[in-house]
Amino acid sequence: MTGQTTAESPCRIYGRTPELAAVAALSDRLRAGHAGALVFVAEPGLGRSALLAGAARQFRPGPVLRPRPLPRAPRPYDGLRALLCAAAEVPGAAPPRITFGAGRPDGASELTSLLRRFLPGSVEKEPLLVCVDDVHLWDAPSRAALGLAARHPDPRLPLGLLLSMAEHRAADTEFTGLPVLRFGPLDDGAASALLRELTGEHLNPAVGTELLSEAEGNPAVLAALARRLTPGELGGHRPLPRPLVDGAALWATFGSPLDPLPAPTRQLLLLAAAAHETDPGAAGADASLVLRAARAAGLGPAALDPAEAARLVHHDGDRITFAGSLLRRTVYTGAPSSHRRAAHALLASAVAADRHPLRRLLHLALAAQGPDAALAARLDAAAAPGTPTSGMERSAALARAAELTPQEDARTARLTAAADYARLAGHTRRARRLLAATRDGASPDTVHGRAELLRGSLALRDGPVGDAYQALLMAAERLDHSDAEAAAEARMEAMDAAWAAGDPVDCLAALTETRSPSPTSPPSPPQDPRRDYRAGLRTALVGQLAEAESPLRRVLDRAREDDDPIRLLRAGVAALVLGDIAAACRTNARALAVSRSRGLASLTPRILEHLAYAELRAGRHARARAHAQEGLHAAHRAGQRNVAAGQHAILALVASVEHDAAAVAAHAGAALEIARPHGLLQAVTLAEWASARADLCRGRPFEAAARLGPLTRPGPGRGHFAVRMLALPCFVEAAVQSGASSEAKAAVEEFALWAAQGADPQAPAQLARCRALVAPPDDTADALYELALDRHEAVHGDFERARTQLLYGKWLRRRRRPAEAKNRLRDALVSFERCGAPVWAEQTRAELRATGDAPAPVPVGGLAVLTPQQLRIARCVAEGATNREVALILSVSPRTVDHHLRNVFAVLGVRSRTELARLVDRAERSGAQP
Repeated sequence: MTGQTTAESPCRIYGRTPELAAVAALSDRLRAGHAGALVFVAEPGLGRSALLAGAARQFRPGPVLRPRPLPRAPRPYDGLRALLCAAAEVPGAAPPRITFGAGRPDGASELTSLLRRFLPGSVEKEPLLVCVDDVHLWDAPSRAALGLAARHPDPRLPLGLLLSMAEHRAADTEFTGLPVLRFGPLDDGAASALLRELTGEHLNPAVGTELLSEAEGNPAVLAALARRLTPGELGGHRPLPRPLVDGAALWATFGSPLDPLPAPTRQLLLLAAAAHETDPGAAGADASLVLRAARAAGLGPAALDPAEAARLVHHDGDRITFAGSLLRRTVYTGAPSSHRRAAHALLASAVAADRHPLRRLLHLALAAQGPDAALAARLDAAAAPGTPTSGMERSAALARAAELTPQEDARTARLTAAADYARLAGHTRRARRLLAATRDGASPDTVHGRAELLRGSLALRDGPVGDAYQALLMAAERLDHSDAEAAAEARMEAMDAAWAAGDPVDCLAALTETRSPSPTSPPSPPQDPRRDYRAGLRTALVGQLAEAESPLRRVLDRAREDDDPIRLLRAGVAALVLGDIAAACRTNARALAVSRSRGLASLTPRILEHLAYAELRAGRHARARAHAQEGLHAAHRAGQRNVAAGQHAILALVASVEHDAAAVAAHAGAALEIARPHGLLQAVTLAEWASARADLCRGRPFEAAARLGPLTRPGPGRGHFAVRMLALPCFVEAAVQSGASSEAKAAVEEFALWAAQGADPQAPAQLARCRALVAPPDDTADALYELALDRHEAVHGDFERARTQLLYGKWLRRRRRPAEAKNRLRDALVSFERCGAPVWAEQTRAELRATGDAPAPVPVGGLAVLTPQQLRIARCVAEGATNREVALILSVSPRTVDHHLRNVFAVLGVRSRTELARLVDRAERSGAQP
C-alpha cells in the first residue's frame, strides 16, 4: 500500500496468526541480542501496513524507527534521509551533521554505524527495530543500504528490519536472501470478524454475506465498504448501491502498480478486462481475441510486456489472466465509461461471429448506450439453451439484455433467467444480486413464480430453510396454472427444505399432488418419475415402510440406467429410506460422476454431501471423510453454507471415530454455527451425535447422555426424525453408564419398534447390544452380546462390531472372566485399528491392560506410575466427576473408588481434587501419560 492510500486502522488484526508469530520471533531474537530481518510480501490492501504498525506499537525492548512515506518520485537516498529523520526523533537523540549531496551520504554503506551516531548513548546497546512500509517505493540506493545492513549485521547493535513490499516488486534484488513471508486474503472467519468490528450492530446477515463476497477477503475493500454504506444500507433497510465498490475506491487501493504503466499497456489491460466481462466465471480472457482487438487499435503484443514484468497479468499463450479479480475490476471500473464502451466495440469487431455469435452480441450490447429492445431480444435468443457456450456467459448476456429492456415484465424474466444460470454455474452470490433487482417489478404470476422458485432454491442451500420452504410453496402456487413441471419441482424442493428442518408435517404437505393444471400448461409426462418418489416418501413418513418399498424400489430400478443427476440424487434418498445403504452409495456415486462430467458446480456440493453421508452409514469412514472434505470446499466455492454445515456435521462424525475430541469440536462447532440460525435440524442432530460419541470415547457418559437425551427422547424439541433413531444406541450406552437405567430401557423399547421396520441394516445387531446393556445382573447379557456379534456378521461395519466387542469385553472383565474378556478385547482392538479408529483402539488397550494382558509402560514419572484402574479414576475425577459418578462409569462401588483415589493421592503427592486435575491436565498436554 502506498503512503497516499494507507491509513492506520484502530481495528484489531484478524486472521494473521503466522505473521504475528513471525513478528514475535523477530522481537525475541532482538531481545536476545541478535540482529534479524523479515519481509512481508502481499497484494495491496491485505494489511501489510497494519502488521507493521502493530509490531511497532508492541515492541518494548528498545526504540522503533518508522520513516515517513516518500514522495512519488524520490531522489537518491531519500529513504535514508527519512530513516535518519525518524532516528532524530528518538528522545535524547543528538544527531551529528550529515552531508546529503547528489552522491551517497557519509556512512550509507554501513547503515548500523550511521544510526548509532544518531541514537542517544542510553539506547546505544538496546535492540533497535526499523519498520519500513512499502519499501519497494524507496529509491534504489536506500533499498540497497537496507539490504546490506540486513545481510551483514553489526554485532554492536542488535538491528531488526521489518519491511513490507507489494507482490509485484517481490523479485527486487536488493533484498535477495532475506526471510520473506507472503500472505493472501483473509479467510471467511477472519473477514467476518473484521467486518463486524467495522460495522458494529448495524450489519444485516444477508448484507454481510454480500459484502464479504464483494471484498474477497481484502481488509482495505471491507473498510471502504463499511465507510461507504449508510446504517440503513448496512442494516438491510435500504437497497445497496451498485456497484458496491466503485472504480475510484478500487483505484485508491489497487491503482499504485497501474499508475506507472505506459498508456498502450493500460489500454491493452482494459481490453483484457473487458473481454473477461462476457464470461465472469472463466479463467482469464481469450488471448487471441484480446490481441486481435489490440491490433485493430494499433497496439502490438509487446504492449503487454510491462504489465507482465510487474506481475500484474500472466499470458500463457491462450489466456490472459490478471493477478487477482480485484485488480481486474480496478482496471475495468477505473476506466471512463466511454473507454469501456470503446473497448467492447473493438472486441465485438474482433470476435468471429460465425463461431461465437453470443459473445459478439454481448460485446455489442456492452458497447451500447441506453435501452435497445431489438438488441436485447437478439441477446435473449442467442442465449437460449442448446447454444455452445458457458452458463456464466449466458448469465452475463441475459443480465445485459435485461438492462437494455424497457418493458418491466420482460426485464424481470431475463434477470431471473440470468440469476438461474449463475446459480447453476455455482455463483450463488451473483445469482442473489441479479434476483434482488427483480423485487420492485410488478409482473404476472408466471414471472413472479419463477423468481420465487429461484429465491427459495437459493435459500435452501444458503439461508433459513423455513424461508426457503415458504418461498418454494408460493412459487408452486403461482406456477400451478402455467407451468406444471416447474410447480412440481418447486414442491419437491420445498420437501427438501422441510426435511432439512426436520418437520415431517411440512414434508407431507409438500408431497401432496399438485392441482390440476390449466389447459394451456404443458402436460406432465405419463410416467412421471417423481410420482413414485412422492408416493413412497409419503407412505414412509407416516410409518408404513413396508407399503413404501414398492414405489421406492421402482425409483431405484429406474436409476440404474438414468443419467439425470437430480433423479439420481432422489434415488439415493429412496435407497436410504429403504435401508439399502449399498444402493445409496452406488446411486450417489453415479450422480457425482454425471455432475462432474457436465460441470454442474451448483449441484456437485449437494451430491457430495449425500454420498459422504451414505458412506458414513456404510461404515466407510475414510471415503466419507474424503468426499465430505471435497464437498466442503465445493460448497464454500459455490456459496452454499447450508450444504457446508452438513459436510461439517459428517466430518464431525467421522472425527468421532478417527480423531480426537478437538477435531470433533471444531467440525461440530462449525456445523452448529450455521445450522442453528438456519433451522437445519438434521445437521444439528448429526453434530450433537458426533460430540456425544466423542464424550463416550473419552469416558464421559454424563455429558454424552446430556447431549443425546433431548434429541432422542419422544416429544417436541427432539432430534431429526431420520437421524434420532440412529443415535439412540449411543444414548442407551451413555444412559446405562451414567446410571439412568430406566431411561435407557424406555429408549431400547422404542428402538426395537424402529429396528423391526428394516430401515437400517445395523439396527438388529445394535438392538441386541442395547438389550445386553440394560439386561439384569445375571448371564442374560452374555447371550445377547453373542447374538449381537452374530448379527454383525450379516452386515458390513467394523466400527459397530468393534464397539459391541469392546462393551462385551468390559462386561466379561467385570464378571471376573478375564480370559474371555481378553479374547473379545483383542478382537475389538483389531477391528478398531482396521477401521481407523485410534482413539477407540486406545480405550480398548486400556481395558486390556486392566485384564493384565498388556504390560504397562516403563514408569517415567507423572501418571505412568498409576495402575490402569487408578489412571481411569484419576482422569474421571480430573474431569469433575464425583466418586459416585466414577463408580457408575466404571461399574464399581463408591467404596472401591474411594480406596483407589486415596492411593492415587498418595502416589502422586497431591492433596486435593483440584491439584489432581491440574496434574492430569499437564501430563496429558505434554504427552506424558501412559
